[in-house]
Amino acid sequence: MTASLLIPPGLVLIIGGLLLPFLRGSLRSVVIIVLPLLTLALVWNVPDGAVLRAPFLGYDLILVKGDKLSRLFATVFAIMAFAGGLFALNQERTIELAAAFVYAGSAIGVAFAGDLITLFICWEVMAIGSTLVVWCGGRQAQSAGLRYASIHLLGGVLLMAGIAGEVASAGSIAFAKLDTSTIPRWLILAGFLINAGAPPLSAWLPDAYPESSWSGMVFLSAFTTKAAVYVLLRGFPGTELLIYVGVFMIFYGIVYAILENDMRRILAYSIVNQVGFMVAGVGIGTEMALNGAASHAFTHIVYKALLLMSAGSVLYMTGKRKCSDLGGLFRTMPLTTICGIIGALSISSFPLTSGFVSKSMISEAAASQHLELVWFLLAAASAGVFLHAGIKFPWFVFFQKDSGLRPSDPPWNMRLAMVVFSVICIGLGVMPGPLYAMLPYNVDYVPYTASHVVSQLQLLLFSGLAFFLMLGWLKRTLTITLDVDWIYRRLGPRFGSALDRAADTAWQWLVGVVGWGANRVNDRLHRHHGPEGVFGRTWPTGTMAFWTTLMLAAYLILSNL
Repeated sequence: MTASLLIPPGLVLIIGGLLLPFLRGSLRSVVIIVLPLLTLALVWNVPDGAVLRAPFLGYDLILVKGDKLSRLFATVFAIMAFAGGLFALNQERTIELAAAFVYAGSAIGVAFAGDLITLFICWEVMAIGSTLVVWCGGRQAQSAGLRYASIHLLGGVLLMAGIAGEVASAGSIAFAKLDTSTIPRWLILAGFLINAGAPPLSAWLPDAYPESSWSGMVFLSAFTTKAAVYVLLRGFPGTELLIYVGVFMIFYGIVYAILENDMRRILAYSIVNQVGFMVAGVGIGTEMALNGAASHAFTHIVYKALLLMSAGSVLYMTGKRKCSDLGGLFRTMPLTTICGIIGALSISSFPLTSGFVSKSMISEAAASQHLELVWFLLAAASAGVFLHAGIKFPWFVFFQKDSGLRPSDPPWNMRLAMVVFSVICIGLGVMPGPLYAMLPYNVDYVPYTASHVVSQLQLLLFSGLAFFLMLGWLKRTLTITLDVDWIYRRLGPRFGSALDRAADTAWQWLVGVVGWGANRVNDRLHRHHGPEGVFGRTWPTGTMAFWTTLMLAAYLILSNL
């Protein structure tokens, strides 16, 4: 693709998504499969540099600007749209697939945006598409979707304010590396971090994503948080604050995932956890760290989607999502179990899986910068990831007790989507070269050294031992975990109810006072204007004429003074 490019690659998915509700039968299925592949081909034909421009309010918008980083993220977004569409072919709600394609196309638009205005437009379209995907989860998703939309509207307002301030102060809409020297840039950073699931508003993600449909969460896991990682890589590499934000996210996700009973909320918290690794890598800011954050975003999209496909298959076939209601499914869902285990090993950075060749780059970058405490925390977090996602999810869902459920593996398209992503997870783990070739900087890193493999295996095996020793403590009950969202999910409604009651009481009091006062006024008016009142009497005509004449005379005298 050269300067003759007519449309951005993401626009293909957006237009296709808008047309999906009008398609039926096999044509609908063909479009769902072909459009992401066409988009992927367009992505790989985007050259380096600004490709497509458009004038807007006196500014030169760069609608498509390519480089290795943008192609990396656009590539995995297109792959995710393909696999997610294949997995969701049985989804009866066409509006969900339409919204998901618009969502994916706008994420690709973010990856290729060469200016802040184009970025903001794609950012907000992405928020609209993802909200619709959440709402397609059914009646129980309506409240969660409203809370999700509120948080992302807040993030959009902060981003818009920051962009407006940046344009006013710097006079440029270019999207390049920024620092935190001005308030507008802090606002831009805050808008990015909200989408990344950073504190203190991390709870929007495990609140909303698990309420989507069995297929919807597969799409939701891929785009919003990873688009946020992309813009952080592009705009704020080396910002030290991001190291601490990322480490907080890592342990936040681990703690809450261990406490959780809902299988999809476990995986939602682990999204926050894994994005924390990427954010910390952006904060470290060296070439190896940035390569690690970018490659881990790529591999995370694949293995997290694989985990959610296995969880979605269980939900689709059983209608159950609580770990306390599941178990023993390996007997009748062997393929789903195997694919879920591959995803669990990948997220745990097990050797010969994709997570092993990406996450370790971030830890190595911390060590090379002599960030000993950060390196130690990342190593401890790797053990925690294996504890909650690598073992807890497959153990409680597919093994542990026999729940008495006997579902079969899901339909062919869902099985094929899981197999495709399982192959990618293992393929990248065995041969990381193609992934490393797509990274923004030259890769001078060898993941398979004896010390690295042995230390990682030791870490994972001891983490597994700890899991089974503490198995009695890790069994969950029918509860839900809240953190900062307690304010607007528990305290907020109670406070609102209290305000309603106070307003109702005040209104009743006011009505009583006004009613009492109105009655007194009515009595006085009746006294003066009634049949016996002063103004209600019958006066002789002569008397009335006398007083009228007197008043006119007074007026004439006073007017001539």
